[in-house]
Amino acid sequence: MAGNATVRFENVALLSVASVLPSRVTTSDDIEAQLAPALERLKLRSGLLRRVAGVNERRNWAEGETVDSATITAGQRALADAGVSPDEVGLLINTSVTRMNLEPSVAVGLHHGLELPSSAINFDVANACLGFINGMSLAATMIESGQIRHAVVVAGENADDIQMNTIDRLLASNGSRDDFMQEFATLTLGSGSAAAVLGRADEHPNGHRVLGGVTRAATQFHQLCVGSVDGMFTDAKALLKGGLDLVVSAWRDASTDWNWSSMTRYITHQVSSIHTSSLVKAVGLDRSRVPTTFPTFGNIGPASVPITLVEEQHALKRDDRVLLVGVGSGLNTAMLELAW
Repeated sequence: MAGNATVRFENVALLSVASVLPSRVTTSDDIEAQLAPALERLKLRSGLLRRVAGVNERRNWAEGETVDSATITAGQRALADAGVSPDEVGLLINTSVTRMNLEPSVAVGLHHGLELPSSAINFDVANACLGFINGMSLAATMIESGQIRHAVVVAGENADDIQMNTIDRLLASNGSRDDFMQEFATLTLGSGSAAAVLGRADEHPNGHRVLGGVTRAATQFHQLCVGSVDGMFTDAKALLKGGLDLVVSAWRDASTDWNWSSMTRYITHQVSSIHTSSLVKAVGLDRSRVPTTFPTFGNIGPASVPITLVEEQHALKRDDRVLLVGVGSGLNTAMLELAW
């Protein structure tokens, strides 16, 4: 584990977190209806997405909605909730997996749309489903160093193209059940946008303190989940085992510096019912403290953690402790503690 990061922050606060969800709902029954010929050929029973993954529906962008405009709106809401004006922002980090072009960065369009000043640094951080937590940690480090006063971290995901491409390929394929299941995870994806604003705790006493956390890597598993706009191919069993082993190892390694056994909430990356139940069991969490959004929103990549936090924040009160837990393809994991 030498060389990986364990960090504590002394003067950083999460000031706000906001989300924008697409208006179009796509049920798992809708997707399976499109895949009916393939399911029949492979003799797979209907209800597979609900039964295996626990995903009942997900959101997709409707006509007139775009992921970039939604992410800008999420950022504007987060800034308004934080009471921070755009000209006070020193950093914008985009952590999305979704990108329409290799260059320029997604961040530049969002920087322009949010009307941030020329002095605001902006760039993308891509680390699969772990990106948002990495972005928060990086922003916190820059705030703690005194380089900036406020940061905006965003993620906006669009699952439409990859799902349509996957459905078309599965319908045209004569592949086996194993081939089908390699692409199963793609069918659980959803779309959505989220944004968070961070600042100095001494300037925002009502903010939620960012205390610190750990990151750990197991990059020997970097080929277990490989995706592009054309499709995502996953060794689900090996990915689950490798991810759980990494999380448990990181959890135990962090226990000398952190006590995360009795958090008020554990906001985990939203993958499926199997992944959530396995994580709860492996680490020994209280299941009632692990809220889920994947049944109705699906897996929204790096936006899953902040969107779940948005959905849960109304139930949190002052001095509650919240642990953000993420695992990203690669494999990487990160845990970040907040004092609400």
